[in-house]
Amino acid sequence: MGSAVDGPGAARDNQGEKAREEIGVKGPAFLLAGILLFALNDANSKLLSGQYGLGQVLLLRYTMLLPAFLLARLLMPGFGGPIATRHPRLQAIRACTMMVSAGGFFLGFRHLPLGEGYLVFFTAPFLTLALAALVLREAVPRAAWAWCAMGFAGVLLAVAPKLGGVEGPLSGYLIILVSTTAFAVNQTLNRRLRGEAGMAGLVLWPSLLGLALFGPMAALAWVPGPPLDMMRMLANGLLAGGAVLCTAAAFRHADAARLAPWGFAALPVSVLLDIAFWGRWPDLALLLGGAVVVFACVMSERARRRALPQSMPAQSIPAGNTWAPSAPSGSGVTERTAESGKAP
Repeated sequence: MGSAVDGPGAARDNQGEKAREEIGVKGPAFLLAGILLFALNDANSKLLSGQYGLGQVLLLRYTMLLPAFLLARLLMPGFGGPIATRHPRLQAIRACTMMVSAGGFFLGFRHLPLGEGYLVFFTAPFLTLALAALVLREAVPRAAWAWCAMGFAGVLLAVAPKLGGVEGPLSGYLIILVSTTAFAVNQTLNRRLRGEAGMAGLVLWPSLLGLALFGPMAALAWVPGPPLDMMRMLANGLLAGGAVLCTAAAFRHADAARLAPWGFAALPVSVLLDIAFWGRWPDLALLLGGAVVVFACVMSERARRRALPQSMPAQSIPAGNTWAPSAPSGSGVTERTAESGKAP
């Protein structure tokens, strides 16, 4: 009798526990998929950058991304959320920052391995924190500033041994830093535009701007290539779009606090791609610097959370791409992450 009564209840408990476990796994799984797609997009762009110009590669990316988005919206009415905006100026500025981020990462990775570029990109949370204090007037605890300083020190630890002439790695680091700053501005704008959810403003307007901006650049320096290369450039649009969908899905299944640590997977993924495509193994400086940056990101976020009022729900600042940005291909992705809408 006891087992007959307890059986259905126990079964329901088991089903509920299983459902919670699935939800707990889905968020990180989607985020890791988004990180991988963004990294493949960056690797593909780096391979193409030796022969093709910025305008051509990015034009074809948006040539694929925009029709794919419109087709999805046609097949699934309302896909991506509303297109109308109450803040056209902020939307325009956000689209511009995405173009700077996308173009900068493309040019920066011409000079740098993916792993080193991603390490510089991991300063984005610190820059976002600074902008939150300066622009959004958010209180930032002193401990968080100290950890930010340590994070930048970790980047210097990794890149200082490699600095050379203006035409060498130094220019690559500077370009990536400018792109990362643009991404941080984008993150700040995303927080201002949180009331306008959906991907329409993150894909449609930047894609239209990308076509208008990179179209003339591509026409002036078009390089005819084999069909396979053209397909790879178009594929970047699908990779970026897929990364946006994955990161958006990740934040639907888990909050930023749960996902933030998984964002650091971008660094080992980029290192593995460096090894796979270019046979470049990380040196000791990169490994040590990466460890310092990751540790500083974690501790900075912990300090920020401890300073939050207990009644206020914590809201994480992604630790570098999640969400994906435009992981670095302007993706972030994106843009690099999607908590912000974040897409390339």
